[in-house]
Amino acid sequence: MGRLAARPVPNPAEMRDAIAYGSSAHLASFGPELKHYAGVLCTDPLNVERAFSVPSVYAPPHLEYLDSGDVVMLNPSGMVNVLFRRSSPINTVLMTEQCNSFCLMCSQPPKLDNDSYRVGVILRLLELVDVGAVELILSGGEPTLLGEHFLAILAKAERRLPGTAIHVLTNGRRFKDAKFAAAVADTHHHDLMLGIPLYSDIDARHDYVVQARGAFDETVRGFYNLARAGVRLELRVVIHKQTYERLPHLAEFIGRNLPFVEHVALMGLEMFGFTPRNLPDLWIDPVDYQAQLEDATLSLAMRGMTVSIYNHQLCTLPRTVWPFARRSISDWKNVYLAECTACGVRNFCGGFFQSATKKHSAHILPQATLAGRDLHFMQELHGTPSAEEAAMHNV
Repeated sequence: MGRLAARPVPNPAEMRDAIAYGSSAHLASFGPELKHYAGVLCTDPLNVERAFSVPSVYAPPHLEYLDSGDVVMLNPSGMVNVLFRRSSPINTVLMTEQCNSFCLMCSQPPKLDNDSYRVGVILRLLELVDVGAVELILSGGEPTLLGEHFLAILAKAERRLPGTAIHVLTNGRRFKDAKFAAAVADTHHHDLMLGIPLYSDIDARHDYVVQARGAFDETVRGFYNLARAGVRLELRVVIHKQTYERLPHLAEFIGRNLPFVEHVALMGLEMFGFTPRNLPDLWIDPVDYQAQLEDATLSLAMRGMTVSIYNHQLCTLPRTVWPFARRSISDWKNVYLAECTACGVRNFCGGFFQSATKKHSAHILPQATLAGRDLHFMQELHGTPSAEEAAMHNV
C-alpha cells in the first residue's frame, strides 16, 4: 500500500510510503532509489528487460484517472485497489462487509466472511491520506461491529487528520449501549457525524425493511444515547414502496421525538445490491410519491430542521422542493440519460446512479432553462457550475 508518486520523492524517509507511478520510461528517471519505494504501478505492459525489483503491477485497465497523492493497494493478482483519491472532496472507506441487518435495498450486501484484516488496512490508510482531505466516509456493512477497533480508527483519524471531517454510515443499533455511545464521544473527534437510517414511525415497518426484529427500538435508543453523549447526528430515509406512504408521519415523528438531529436526508433507491432482486417489493416511480415527499420535506423545513433530497432528478420533483435537492451521487457512478441532453437545469440536477440504466422513472423530461430570479436563486443555492463542470455534465 502506498501514496502514488509521479515524481521522485526527495525525502528518503518517505519513499517507503510511496508507490512510483508512470510509464516505464518515466520510471527510469527515479534511478536506483526506486528499490526503496513501497512498489511500482507501471502504465506499460510488463517488459522482462525492464522489470522492477519491488512489488509491481503493469498496465492496469480503467485507472487513467489516478494521480499523485492517491492511495492504492497493489495485490499479487495484479488487481489495484484504489483506497483514496486526493482530487475527490469525499472518499468512502469500506470498514467491513459484515452487518447485523439485512436491508431489502442494501447496496452492499453483507457477507459472513471474517474480514477483520481491514482494520490494519484502514489504520495504515489513515497514515497515507493527504492531510488536506475534506471528508472521509466510513461505511460498511456495519462499522460498529468492529467494536474497540471502530473506536481506535476514529481516534487515529483525529490524530492523523485534524482537518478532515468523518461521516460514519451506521444502522445505529449498537448504540443502544449507552457506554458505547459515550465511548464514541470520548474520541473527541473535531468533526464527526453519524448517519443513521430510520424508515418508519411504526416499529414493525422499520424492522421489516431492515429484516431485523427489534431494530426500531434499538435504533431510536441509539439516537437518544448518542445525542445525550453529544455526538452529531444525521437521519437517513430511503424512499421506496415500503416507506413512501408514511413519509409525512415519519417527518412528524422526527420533528417531535428527534429534533436534535442536525440533518435529514430523504434518499432515492440505488439499483444495486439487493434492490434488483427485491424490486417488486420496492419499486415505485418517484413521480408517484411526489405528494408524500413534498409534505415530509416542507414539514421538516418548517420545523427549522435541515433537510436534503438525495438521488432524485429535478424533473421527478415538485418545484417547491427543488431547493432541497442535492447533487449527492459520487462522481465515479454519476451519469445522465440521453433525455437529459437538452435539459435547461441539468447543471443543477443530481442525475442518476450508473445502475439507473436498469430502472428509472418513466417521467424523465427536459426542463425549461431557468431565468431571472429563479436562476439566481439556484445559482446561489448550488453554486454556479464551473466551465469544467458544465463541460463534464454535457459529455
